[in-house]
Amino acid sequence: MTQHESVFNDVETREVSKVAALDIGSNSFHLVVARIVAGSVQILHRVKQKVRLAEGLNDQDLLSDEAMERGLAMLKVVAESLKGFEPDSVRIVATHTLRKARNARDFINAAKDILPYPIEVISGVEEARLIYSGVAHTNYSDGQQLVVDIGGGSTEFVIGEGFNPLICRSLQMGCVSYTKRFFASGELKNKAFDQAITAAEQQLEMIDNKYRRLGWVQCIGTSGTIRSLFTLCQQDRPNGHDIPVTLKSLRNLMKQFVSAGHVDKLDYPDLSEDRRVVIAGGLAILIAVFKALEIEGLVYSPAALREGVLYQMEDELHHADIRGRTASSLATRYDVDTSQATMVLNTTLMLFAQVQKTWKLKSTDFKSMLGWAALLHEVGMQINSRGIQKHSAYILANVDMPGFTQEQQLLLSTLVRFHRKKIRINDLPSFNIFDHQAVKRLIALLRLGVLLNIKRQEGFIPDIKVDVNKSALALTFPDGWLDEKPIISADLLRESDYWKALDLTLEVIPDITTLHPLNDA
Repeated sequence: MTQHESVFNDVETREVSKVAALDIGSNSFHLVVARIVAGSVQILHRVKQKVRLAEGLNDQDLLSDEAMERGLAMLKVVAESLKGFEPDSVRIVATHTLRKARNARDFINAAKDILPYPIEVISGVEEARLIYSGVAHTNYSDGQQLVVDIGGGSTEFVIGEGFNPLICRSLQMGCVSYTKRFFASGELKNKAFDQAITAAEQQLEMIDNKYRRLGWVQCIGTSGTIRSLFTLCQQDRPNGHDIPVTLKSLRNLMKQFVSAGHVDKLDYPDLSEDRRVVIAGGLAILIAVFKALEIEGLVYSPAALREGVLYQMEDELHHADIRGRTASSLATRYDVDTSQATMVLNTTLMLFAQVQKTWKLKSTDFKSMLGWAALLHEVGMQINSRGIQKHSAYILANVDMPGFTQEQQLLLSTLVRFHRKKIRINDLPSFNIFDHQAVKRLIALLRLGVLLNIKRQEGFIPDIKVDVNKSALALTFPDGWLDEKPIISADLLRESDYWKALDLTLEVIPDITTLHPLNDA
């Protein structure tokens, strides 16, 4: 062995996880590949491509075939970079355009033939939270900071301190949508800028007072649009050092654009062709943001949504899941009986462990979503105990839930909606990521967990034997236990009838002497 070959023999190696995050944005697709070592995220590889999905969104909120093809072509490029990655090591998030497109499912289904990883459509508030996480992990601020991210179809605003976002909002205005709306011909006129700025200010009326009252010591801009505008405003910087963007510098830039007269005549060395065609809409939005929020100066940060996704993946790998904080907050806000919730959780997860392999509930999301549903199934009690399943489902479907994607939130709401009473199977929504049969089985497990704990007493449930096959579950109780619990016995009999709607069979065996194994089916 040579000196070079042996030099690292005594070097201690650390556990390293390789992860990837793909941001399917309205303007660009961004892939970041990183490794996580000693709690640190180290970027290894980036892929970025302008796709301009938002450009293909018409007035009926339908995404054009051409825009879909551009997006799918980019996913084929991404697929090459993701070869060999484990499913739990890749997260793909989609933002405004796929939130808004009525035919988003067509794109997502087509993407399944290209990538073996699910696409998660996240809410605007969740997008803002993840953007803030990316900035907070890569920028230090002594005090509260305002983060602004101008995307292709929406603009996110977050005020936070340290790693904690205090307020997150997403407004439907972006560089692609505003360019399409106000600068479609490519002409750059004062009138068009004035109209675009006014439209953006009208959107900002929903948040401006609250944000100004909360305040910040530093304003940070992210996204490619703000990076380009920041760079263009540095043309006259002193001593070669970057200076914060101001309203004055943005107005001067607008004058230069208007003097050029057309986007084709914007001749700036640092302005790429892809960015040039959408920069006018972004400039109008940023001017409106400065005016409405009375921003004095803005600095640029390269970290954004995809970095936030990576850091959340790092948190989850180290069991510091933001979803736990969300569940705790909801439990406090809605006065959840945490003792009862914990009993339902323990019973439900016990059942899950028994059936997971046979029922092919392999996704890590299944166990976690079932657990959150068990913990939060009674949030609607504060409204009324009558129809609690409907009240709880409504709350979970509509409340802001940091850490949960739209699809996860829909699953959570669905599980809770059907945790008791009759099951109207036609009311079960369709999912992009989660298998329909698996969802029905999760509903069955939660229903059993709730029913068996109906007495709300610690130690009430005896040791139960669970047998399972592909479409049935059998519960065997200790000798005589059900005879002493006629109400529970009747409830279980009725539940077995409810399970038929889920295409499942529930068998209740009163004691060990009548035990008979389920036939494999």
